[in-house]
Amino acid sequence: MGISDRILGKSKASGNGRPRIDSILPAAALPGGEVRISGSHLKPQDLERPRVRFGESEGSIVVSSDDVVIVRVPDDASSGHVSVSSDSHSSNVFAIQVAVPIADEMHPVTNPAIDASGNVFTTFSGTRGQKVPVSIFRIDAEYTTKPFLSELMNATGIAFGRDGDMFVSSRLEGTVYRVSPGGEMKVFAEGMGVATGVAFDANGNLYVGDRSGTIFKISHSGETFVFATLEPSVSAYHLAFSRDGNLYVSGPTTSSFDTIYRIDPHGAVSDFFRGLGRPQGMAFDAEGNLYVAGSLAGQRGIVRLTPAAKPSLAVAGHQIVGLAFAPGGAAFITTNSSVHYLDWGIEGMPLFA
Repeated sequence: MGISDRILGKSKASGNGRPRIDSILPAAALPGGEVRISGSHLKPQDLERPRVRFGESEGSIVVSSDDVVIVRVPDDASSGHVSVSSDSHSSNVFAIQVAVPIADEMHPVTNPAIDASGNVFTTFSGTRGQKVPVSIFRIDAEYTTKPFLSELMNATGIAFGRDGDMFVSSRLEGTVYRVSPGGEMKVFAEGMGVATGVAFDANGNLYVGDRSGTIFKISHSGETFVFATLEPSVSAYHLAFSRDGNLYVSGPTTSSFDTIYRIDPHGAVSDFFRGLGRPQGMAFDAEGNLYVAGSLAGQRGIVRLTPAAKPSLAVAGHQIVGLAFAPGGAAFITTNSSVHYLDWGIEGMPLFA
């Protein structure tokens, strides 16, 4: 047998093999997100595209080859098994977690927030200066959505204090409001430019980001200080504290190579990671990994950054703006128009020790 015959024979033998999935990355997605399936014999011999099923639903193929298939998660997919069919053969099954939409017709611009009773709160922020009928919605344990707060212009960042009160920023007014569990609202601090992200440190001090790059620190009594300043071109839009007391800051720009900043308890600023596209809302898990809504090397979703700043895509999805961990290893993920629930199996970092 000649060399050409051996090559042809090997190719034909490989083409007759049963498709096999070795990995699916990431292992979690929102409907519409794109996941990468790696394996062997994934492409049919007749050059047709393979069929990828998420349970009973079929995904849309974006790219396919013999060892890699990139597929879009169908809108009606649910968590369960994925399989690839090629040349009338079906592969082994592989598990994937798919987020479930629980609320739509919203307008979140950052993370949702969860109170001590497990209610989820998210904004209808609106365009700058737009007055909307409801500023903040509450989603209860049965996933029933009800209006919670009105008369707040451009509600942006939400965080809960130790006492259970909500603190919410208005990017129009440069004001942070304190809101009781019953919905009574009063000014907590004002004069903070275009106030955006909010986060509490372990001592209960509130930090507020401004689109000019300034980070304000507000004490329990409402005294306001400038804690740190980033470059004027950086909008300190999203904030998250790590267990060791460092503050992490992101702000989306038109660049595909944005930076996550780390600010130590004394206000010293350093670069933690550079290379994300439009990084937005952030949250830490119990192991100290940082999760950021954004894109990595053109892949959109939620990016995991280890404490050593090693990146990987953790959730595939489009138009994600934030996330919040819930008890029991779940997470609530916001897009620019909806809220999703993901049974993720990852424990979040407690906000207050």
